Amino acid sequence: MDVGNLASLMLKTQATVLENGFLGKRLDELRHVVASDGVRAMMESALTARDRVGVQDFVLLENFTSEAAFIENLRKRFKENLIYTYIGSVLVSVNPYKDLEIYTKNHMERYRGVNFYEVSPHIYAVSDNAYRSMRTERKDQCILISGESGAGKTEASKKILQYYAITCPASEQVQTVKDRLLQSNPVLEAFGNAKTLRNDNSSRFGKYMDIQFDFKGAPVGGHIINYLLEKSRVVHQNHGERNFHIFYQMIEGGEEDLLRRLGLERNTQQYQYLVKGNCPKVSSINDRSDWKVVRKALTVIGFSDDEVEELLNIIASVLHLGNVQYGEEEGYAHITSDTQIKYLARLLGVNGTVLTEALTHKKIIAKGEELVSPLNLEQASSARDALSKAVYGRTFTWLVNKINTSLTYKDESHKNASVIGLLDIYGFEVFQHNSFEQFCINYCNEKLQQLFIELTLKSEQDEYEAEGITWEPVQYFNNKIICDLVEEKFKGIISILDEECLRPGDASDFTFLEKLEDTLGGHPHFVTHKLADGKTRKVMGREEFRLLHYAGEVNYNVNGFLDKNNDLLFRNLKEVMCMSENKILTQCFDRDELSDKKRPDTAATQFKASLAKLMEILMSKEPSYVRCIKPNDSKQASRFDEVLIRHQVKYLGLMENLRVRRAGFAYRRRYEIFLQRYKSLCPETWPNWNGKLSDGVSTLVKHMGYKPEEYKLGRSKIFIRFPKTLFATEDALETRKHGLATKLQAGWKGYCQKTKYQKLRTSAIAIQAWWRGFLARRKAQRRRQAANTIRRFIKGFIYRHKERCPENEYFLDYVRYSFLMNLHRNLPKNVLDKSWPTPPAALTQASELLRKMCMQNMVWSYCKKINSEWKHQMEQKMIASEIFKDKKDNYPQSVPKLFVGTRLNGEDINPKAIQALGNEKMKYAVPVTKYDRKGYKSRSRQLLLTSNSAIIVEEGKLKQRIDYGTLKGISVSSLSDGLFVLHVPSEDNKQKGDVVLQSDHVIETLTKIAICADKINSININQGSIKFTAGNGKEGIIDFTPGSELHVEKAKNGHLSVVREDFSFQFTSHYRSMTVSCLKKSALIFSQLHLTLCCCRIFIHILLSFDSFLFPRRLRG
Repeated sequence: MDVGNLASLMLKTQATVLENGFLGKRLDELRHVVASDGVRAMMESALTARDRVGVQDFVLLENFTSEAAFIENLRKRFKENLIYTYIGSVLVSVNPYKDLEIYTKNHMERYRGVNFYEVSPHIYAVSDNAYRSMRTERKDQCILISGESGAGKTEASKKILQYYAITCPASEQVQTVKDRLLQSNPVLEAFGNAKTLRNDNSSRFGKYMDIQFDFKGAPVGGHIINYLLEKSRVVHQNHGERNFHIFYQMIEGGEEDLLRRLGLERNTQQYQYLVKGNCPKVSSINDRSDWKVVRKALTVIGFSDDEVEELLNIIASVLHLGNVQYGEEEGYAHITSDTQIKYLARLLGVNGTVLTEALTHKKIIAKGEELVSPLNLEQASSARDALSKAVYGRTFTWLVNKINTSLTYKDESHKNASVIGLLDIYGFEVFQHNSFEQFCINYCNEKLQQLFIELTLKSEQDEYEAEGITWEPVQYFNNKIICDLVEEKFKGIISILDEECLRPGDASDFTFLEKLEDTLGGHPHFVTHKLADGKTRKVMGREEFRLLHYAGEVNYNVNGFLDKNNDLLFRNLKEVMCMSENKILTQCFDRDELSDKKRPDTAATQFKASLAKLMEILMSKEPSYVRCIKPNDSKQASRFDEVLIRHQVKYLGLMENLRVRRAGFAYRRRYEIFLQRYKSLCPETWPNWNGKLSDGVSTLVKHMGYKPEEYKLGRSKIFIRFPKTLFATEDALETRKHGLATKLQAGWKGYCQKTKYQKLRTSAIAIQAWWRGFLARRKAQRRRQAANTIRRFIKGFIYRHKERCPENEYFLDYVRYSFLMNLHRNLPKNVLDKSWPTPPAALTQASELLRKMCMQNMVWSYCKKINSEWKHQMEQKMIASEIFKDKKDNYPQSVPKLFVGTRLNGEDINPKAIQALGNEKMKYAVPVTKYDRKGYKSRSRQLLLTSNSAIIVEEGKLKQRIDYGTLKGISVSSLSDGLFVLHVPSEDNKQKGDVVLQSDHVIETLTKIAICADKINSININQGSIKFTAGNGKEGIIDFTPGSELHVEKAKNGHLSVVREDFSFQFTSHYRSMTVSCLKKSALIFSQLHLTLCCCRIFIHILLSFDSFLFPRRLRG
């Protein structure tokens, strides 16, 4: 088999996604697959999961006559959130009471343009099927939605409208119509829906909507017909129920200015028409937000501001009417307060006095004369309530007509537009107490059931005849007898009710019941307490009659039948409304009513006539059915009340529907669909059948072993009588799928891998070729560039000594660049680093400039980072250099040594001496040796320097104080000894002569004295001998002679002899190496201290002083 055939085969035999999940997957997982992949699950796919979730078409139930099997199938599907199930073409919907993710735009696209049975049951499938039938067959369609209150009828109709609004083609004009169709829902719900015991958003009216489509299939207009609004709810609600939503929305959501203008308070407990149900708040309803939705919807539909204002005036006037209170005097009623009358007069645009008169009197015209008679308290209250109901009911009719006007498409070319009708009407109702409303509703359902049976049987018969299958008459219950019981002329219940309402005399509900007993006494579907047997009488009241409907027995209480059927409004109240200045009311109350002497039709007759028109409309269209079921009364999700559902299944006539559908063949499919699905089960039809479709199907069923009584072959369809035959076929297909899947997977994987390999190989070859070419081009380019570079270098080298020209510019630029990069890598690290790369000839001048800039930058960096302490140190060293450089032999030894602040701490000096100093601050202290002037005997002393004087201390005594002002000078030898002489004036009596001292730190000590005494220029450095003044004017001499060791003594000639080391001759190689090391340490210290420019100069001077004295020529080099 070639690849093309394999791909085609895979598409044709692709495994469909089962409704519950293929091969045991969870349903919700597979729903995601369906939504994401767009795989369409065919109807028969549910058969493989029937044990867990049942069948998706009740026609396929084996035990189709069992109500228990029917309900069990519903339960299985409801448990798996499968709320939709078919009965043939009828959709059964169970309200889930929770949001399900099955109404997204993706789901809409799944059902769009797909055959009805190719996807799982859904409201969208019914919608799309009706739409496609309208488009292809050019025949009007209708969708009938029924079910009891709370079963989800209104939501179903919304989903249908949303489906058409999103999936149908649209233009700007069409979009407006779509918006108005969708926005009509919240408006009609606000004015026509209410909270009941069974449903928080119960529709209290029936609605039939026609959606008009143009030839392109786009919605271009619509029309709504309303049926039997429950007007009695305006004035009365049962406990736990509410009035219509609009009253609560207006009070809760209305702006303060609006409420003030309408005379309303934001408190529903203030209004009699809103307190009877004792249920002002509902947890599932947000009246405030709903009010905003309604106001927006009115604008979208096309209501003007004046129309909205007048509409709200009418709604407010109903509330004020309910608050009109009556008193009674002498048996006649009167209004106790005119507050409400003032509001009513303003809101309704009528005269307050005339309105008061109309609410307390009635006007009768007899023989051309008007008679006005007062009303008692009960009559006045009834008249008030009748006016409230009439005003609200007619306003609702006006509202529907206004919406119809906005939905009407003005284009004349679309007069014959196709139509899809949407009927949202009450289902069969059976309450504890059933009245006139339930009678009308159940009569409507009888008519719809009659229509449904007729149309279902007719469609079945038409299909059989079209396919050439013999039609077998179906036995079913014909409810025409019940319809005739209600609507037959002269003998029907409605005719008897009208007759009793119209006859003169004291007609009452009980006389009506008696008339029914007399006229219908022998009818098999009619029973009263009087006509019933003893057993039945125990469960029936005397005021009740029972009808045996198609769905079961219902007891009706006749109380209120006549009043509700008459639905009369006193003439004078009509006159007041006709005089209203409210434009809406002038349309609702026509003045022609006052001149028309013909009695208006009763409510039952009007309903009968409108129902007859509805039947005509539905008969002219191709119907689709949606049956809605309420799973429980508590509105809880996932709760399945079997008793309640059995009750609804019965009243909806679902079992009867199923029995009619199964009377012939349970399953039918077109040949191409049947053959496409099951052809793999027969070798002769697999993989493709090339002959006639009918022959292929015949071959297939014979191979499967179908018996003749199990099937029939029509012109284009196969009919299978029993579900078990289909189930056996489906089970065989399920087994076959695994073998097919294995083969398909193997073939497909081989094809995919081969294709992948071929693609990879082709891609690899292409990439390799490109890469080789890229490498070759890059190599050639590099060779060209290298050759050009070499050529330019050679030319540049030849012309390197000439002026810059094109021949040498590249070479010169490269040389310069190389020098600069070399310089960048080898810059000096500090100010003492004299290294510098040799520049080329072209950059000699620039190199010198750069060198200077580099040095300046390093010096600047050093200066920026030096601190004040080291600055002071350098200043002292500079002064020492000025005094002793090249003058004293031991000066070079002092250079690397740092000067200290003092050589004696406070602990080294006697406290008495410190106390004797007083406030004088000691700047420097050093231990010294003093030599007496007479015997030159050495004595240990301490030299203290203050800001004013130099003081010699012996233990705790201040032996001598020398003021800096009297200090004549200081003498020191040029050699390396530590002796120095402080010269003082001889005429100063306080001084005993010059002072001879010796210090181990002579350079530091003399520098400190010079700084403190400001005597830098007063230090004399002598060679050979020093003269000084001894006591009593005598003169002393110090002689300096060389020796091997340093010692001081008195010579024979009376001089002080100082034998010193000869520094120039005793400088050994060892000491010379130590000096070099010392100098290196000095350089390191200055480098670490980031010398300033001034410090650099000092250091250079020191080096130069040592250069001439100490260093040999080779070392200096």
